[in-house]
Amino acid sequence: MVIDENVAAEAADHLLQINAIKLNSKNPFVWASGWHSPIYCDNRLVLSYPPVRNYFRTQIAKFIEQTYGKPDAIAGVATGAIGIGILVAEYLGLPFVYVRPEPKAHGRKNQIEGYIEKGQSAIVIEDLISTGNSSMLAVEALRNSGVVVKGMVALFTYNFEASKKLFEKERVDLHTVSSYDFLLEKALQRKYINEEELLLLKQWRLSPETWKSV
Repeated sequence: MVIDENVAAEAADHLLQINAIKLNSKNPFVWASGWHSPIYCDNRLVLSYPPVRNYFRTQIAKFIEQTYGKPDAIAGVATGAIGIGILVAEYLGLPFVYVRPEPKAHGRKNQIEGYIEKGQSAIVIEDLISTGNSSMLAVEALRNSGVVVKGMVALFTYNFEASKKLFEKERVDLHTVSSYDFLLEKALQRKYINEEELLLLKQWRLSPETWKSV
């Protein structure tokens, strides 16, 4: 669920303006999951544009305060959400930790970097929700450490059915600044894509695990 429809549309516009959205249906991108995709959202570019990163930071921080009050800490999912997570934590005046996909193989072998106590609460910050699997690894690590995960806020989601079911199953309250549907609508308005490309992108989202370029 997006935090606000007007914000979702404006955020999608920001992503298009900074060229964070890459399209290539003939030579599709290959995700870590092995899925082939005609679209790639490089949300890390947000950090390179101060007005844009401040927009996302402020929208996320205000939403957290209004919805959850102030948690004990902000937890960013490594590595994509570390930057925006720190900005949100700084804005709210809260401690920050980040969570690796798995414990380090050396040193103190931490999976959670930073200090947070058992029983404390955290809001998890994510940059992008695709399958949701990597996000859930972070939630699991925090819960296993005794941290109360009050919810997760992400910059963007593809709104895959698989990810929706996963978050429901694991009882994680997920909200996003923008989403795939708002992005497609804004991209068509800006003539970033045409009607044919819109159809292809909609078809891909229905079954991304089996989609292949034609």
